[in-house]
Amino acid sequence: MAERVNTLQTVIPVERIAAAIYLIRGEKVMLDSDLAELYGVTTGALNQAVSRNEERFPEDFSFQLTEIEWKSLISQTVISNTGRGGRRKLPRVFTEHGALMLSSVLRSQQAAQVSIAVTRAFVHMRRLLATNEELARKVAQHDQQIANLYEHVERLLRWPEPEKKPIGYIKAKDA
Repeated sequence: MAERVNTLQTVIPVERIAAAIYLIRGEKVMLDSDLAELYGVTTGALNQAVSRNEERFPEDFSFQLTEIEWKSLISQTVISNTGRGGRRKLPRVFTEHGALMLSSVLRSQQAAQVSIAVTRAFVHMRRLLATNEELARKVAQHDQQIANLYEHVERLLRWPEPEKKPIGYIKAKDA
């Protein structure tokens, strides 16, 4: 069993799956076409299986992109244009839970293995985001410390110089 998992990891690297995870509507999601490729089925077959089992895919598991979301995603990533024999419908995206639910709908050994790999990819993404949040917190803390230091230096530069008393003999004023 452990041998299969290791084989799967070499076949589908977590980084490859993680690269197919997008942030849409505040959710980390994967496109139906990316999941279909991983599960070894066509996008049409995947979407047909989902539509036959709609009760298993509530809105927080899967949703269809709007035209604006789809155009935004195309402009941000390398996705082929629809004018070249691509999609006829707006894509469906799946959250982590929806991607896992696909394995029960598709029912194959590959589906079970892919769901494990997808789970690992989402966990990997969560770890990366947690690391980024920690780094952002540290940077913000350092920014504050630098601002305080800058303020102190400015205060020192504005410090008035004491009046200097003349050195040497002072000539008496003529009376």
